[in-house]
Amino acid sequence: MKVAIAGATGFVGSRLVERLQAQGHHTVVLTRDAARAKRFFPASAYPNLEVIAYEPAESGDWQKSIAGCDAVVNLAGVPIAEEKWTEARRQAILDSRKLTTQKLVEAIANANPKPAVLVSTSAIGYYGTSETAEFEENSPAGNDFLADVCKTWEAEAEKVKNSGTRLAILRFGIVLGNGGALAKMLPAFKLFAGGPIGTGKQWFSWIHRDDVVNLILYALENAQVSGVLNATAPNPVRMNELCATLGEVLKRPSWLPVPGFALELLLGDGAKVVLEGQKVLPKQTLAGGFQYQYPDLKSALEEIVTGN
Repeated sequence: MKVAIAGATGFVGSRLVERLQAQGHHTVVLTRDAARAKRFFPASAYPNLEVIAYEPAESGDWQKSIAGCDAVVNLAGVPIAEEKWTEARRQAILDSRKLTTQKLVEAIANANPKPAVLVSTSAIGYYGTSETAEFEENSPAGNDFLADVCKTWEAEAEKVKNSGTRLAILRFGIVLGNGGALAKMLPAFKLFAGGPIGTGKQWFSWIHRDDVVNLILYALENAQVSGVLNATAPNPVRMNELCATLGEVLKRPSWLPVPGFALELLLGDGAKVVLEGQKVLPKQTLAGGFQYQYPDLKSALEEIVTGN
């Protein structure tokens, strides 16, 4: 299989590339920084990989690399919760998802032969936030900024079906692994200063990074998989439980809460990704027969922290 990936050097993308290479597939990495990507994926370790420089918001010769690919995976997008949501940052969050998806769909439309499938990411921010509601794939969209971003993002991806290409949209929860969100929490716990963020009552819909990658591969390899799948573990938890379990795995206390206003000072509106939450269940993912390697939080954290 020949797979083109946008966002290949990111937290999920890099693990996906490793898996594809281990299975002997050919990988086309679409990147804004070709020199960095070649250092990130050295030819000695990644023999079936080619790097294509692109401007994700612009049409160009890079789009020709899509012809002959069996599949395209779109993981591109600037981080949501690492900076304050200034107007410029909001625009970057939207454009990095909308325009990249738009140009990938355009490339697929013009490709001959065309890829059979596009796996495009979205996020559980689609549903808005709630401490009481449960959300699954057929739940309606929320009405806040992140929900609007996700609706626009998914609408661009839907256009690929006009080319006869199968579409799977994966709404990512918070991905746990060595890096990402967990990397920001571990130092405090290791210094005996860990604890819940905000009220602790907010829902935390998570997924292990290996399960995200497995779900992408599942969507690539199974022709019957299409539409929206929630990329979340079947057992979401509240923030209090997340921190208590992390403390247990690390053999550290989990008693020092991080007040919400401290996070808001750092991230402004962006803090709502952590301070508010949603209970998201992967109903369609499970109905399709996908098997989770890490369905419960403790086993996921134990593997990440100890490697077991």
